[in-house]
Formats: sequence, C-alpha cells, structure tokens
Amino acid sequence: MTETPAAAMADDARDEFSYLPGQAAHLGTAVPAAERLRLDLPDGRALSAVRLGTQRPRIVLLHGAGLNAHTWDTTSLSLGEAVLAVDLPGHGDSSWRDDADYRPRTLAPDVIRGIEAWTAGPVVLVGHSLGGLTAAAVAAQRPDLVAALLLIDITPGAAGGSGSAELRRFYEETVFDSREAVVERATAFGLGGTLEDTRRGVFHNTRVRADGRVEWKHHFARLAQQALAAPAEGSPAPLVDDSSWDDLASVAAPLTLVRATRGYIDDEAAAEFAHRLPGAAVVELDAPHNVQEVAPGALAALISSALRAAGPSLPPTTVAAPLGAAAADPTADPA
Repeated sequence: MTETPAAAMADDARDEFSYLPGQAAHLGTAVPAAERLRLDLPDGRALSAVRLGTQRPRIVLLHGAGLNAHTWDTTSLSLGEAVLAVDLPGHGDSSWRDDADYRPRTLAPDVIRGIEAWTAGPVVLVGHSLGGLTAAAVAAQRPDLVAALLLIDITPGAAGGSGSAELRRFYEETVFDSREAVVERATAFGLGGTLEDTRRGVFHNTRVRADGRVEWKHHFARLAQQALAAPAEGSPAPLVDDSSWDDLASVAAPLTLVRATRGYIDDEAAAEFAHRLPGAAVVELDAPHNVQEVAPGALAALISSALRAAGPSLPPTTVAAPLGAAAADPTADPA
C-alpha cells in the first residue's frame, strides 16, 4: 500500500472536522456544528472534548482505551442530537497523566468536571470499554449528573479474549515514518475496517512530531505492555478490579449493557453481570468490540430511547458562544 503525494498533501491540509461532511453524506444526515473544547484542570492538566450540535448536550460519550472522541462520530451523526464526546485523560487532546494511572475511579473526577462545565445534565452517559467502567465510576460518585447509563461491550469481568494479546503486539511499534505506515500496520492487524475508515482513524489518533515522524497521541501506546498485560511485580495496578463492580452496584440510574456479539464479553462474563445486576437491561448488537464504529445506527437508537425515557431536564439552551477555549490541533503537521 503506498500513498500518493496528492493524498499525503490532502491529509496534511485536513482539520479534525473535515471528515464529517463525507460521513454525514454516507449516513444521509445533516452536518452539525462542531467545536473542540478545552477545560483547564486544577493540577495544570487539560481535559478536551468534541461537541456536536448547537445546544448544551444531554448525551455524553466516553471512548475506550487507545481511542479518542472521534470514535463516536458516526454514532453522533446518527443520533441527530447535541452530544459531548470526551477525550479521556491520556487520550486525544487531553493531557497525559504523569503517574500513568488510568483506572476508572482516577479518570472519573475529570469527566465529572467536564459534565458540569459543558452539559445541561443530568445526562445519558454512554461508555465504551474503559470509558464504560469510567462512566460507572462517574455515576457512582455523582448520581445527580447521570439520568441513564449505557455500557458498551464491557463488564468488570470481561477479559477481552485474544483481542488484548493482539493489542499488545500491535503497540510493540509506536513511532512511524508516516501516517500511511500506521495505516499499513493497522490493516495488517485487521483493524480499522475499510481503507477510508482506517485512514480517518489514524489521522485522529496520531500526531506528527517535530522530527517529522508520526506517533500515537494516546499514552496507552507507550504503556501497552503494562496496561494491557497481566501486571508483574512492581508494575502499576491493573485497570480493572472489583471496585468497578462496587460502582455498578451503587448506580441509581437505569443501566443497560450493550453486548457485542463478536466483542469482549464471553458467556461467563455475561452471566456474572446478569447475576450481580439483575435489574440491568442487556441488549445484543451484531458487531465487534467497537460497536460505535460498526453499528452506529443501532447504537444511536438505543441511546435515543434512553434519552426519551430520561425525560426533560434543564431547558435546552442554544450555545451562543464557545463552551470552552479551542485547543490547537496537535494532529496538524508542522508548517
């Protein structure tokens, strides 16, 4: 696979929202207003997010490990509602943590600050994988902010199967000569879907360094061996432990688990979830782990249903001015 000079220049000239018109046309939806938001945190870090729509959102989307807010683009377009897609700490345009602690309960306070600053809460909170367990921690810590909770293909007992081992292999290489080299590696591992989808995903999830080489934007690429592998003596604490079960047990809002038929939740994990949380709904969708990218219409329908069931909240307010200071796009190649 080779990249023509014209294709390379077109990629360099893109901004992060330049893919939306094509995605919207494919889905037959309108192109919404889009804005990059930044929230300065008390410790000097920053939380970043993408808002689509012209009203303060009542839907908040949290991505999984190694992804970013743009993994939700097609689901957001399918919703046709104002949405807030957050870059979790260590991902996208949000700051990396110096302590490399990306456990759900550690991430939750930053997400809470974003919900308070940018939404019309209480919100329908949707979390995929690590974002799902983070969403559970948010709902447990601040039940007043969450009207409904949807977990996308994750439980505290889901092991991930062979997918985790493949991710460890994939992230053995973290610096590349070009974005097209990243595309080639992703394709070789069977990641990313179509070539167009893969190129879009790589664009959103990489940045060009001062030396012209390309690296992943998320911290997990550097931490993959310890964050995704079984912890060895002296390594950081595992991302998932029984605290996530405690969080889920204390969630007061309606809870739905979306299980991907080709995802990370095996029958044993699904049975454990049903036993521990008999009041939760479980819905299966025909998709791999990244449900939001493969089955956006079906997932959007579930989110819309949860929003309707939540009923009215604060009166919807039109955003007359930016909700947060726009951050520079670190994916842009240096001039």
